[in-house]
Amino acid sequence: MNALRLAHEIVDLVEERKAEDILLLDLRPDQIIADFFIICSGDNERHLRALTETVRLQVKEQYEKLPFTNEGSADNGWIVMDYGDVVVHFFAPEKRAYYALEELWDAASKVMLRIQ
Repeated sequence: MNALRLAHEIVDLVEERKAEDILLLDLRPDQIIADFFIICSGDNERHLRALTETVRLQVKEQYEKLPFTNEGSADNGWIVMDYGDVVVHFFAPEKRAYYALEELWDAASKVMLRIQ
């Protein structure tokens, strides 16, 4: 499976589900963590749960792939799904501002896509 194709598919899924401030970062070739990071925000706990459930179900159905790990929870305002080459971060707006992942990775990566 092509990691870029999976990353774009996930971006499309979260955009359809009204995720906010979607960012796709290309970490290649220098990072060993993943090839792509997707960062997006959800309005509230219920929205975060819906986003993660949609991604999990659709990626499983289309690519027969489950995340290697799923960390965090909607009630904590941060969830990460690790698909190996693609890592997806879902944040409540206040948690996203606090952790500021964009600032950590922006200097070492290329922003491929930003949907606000």
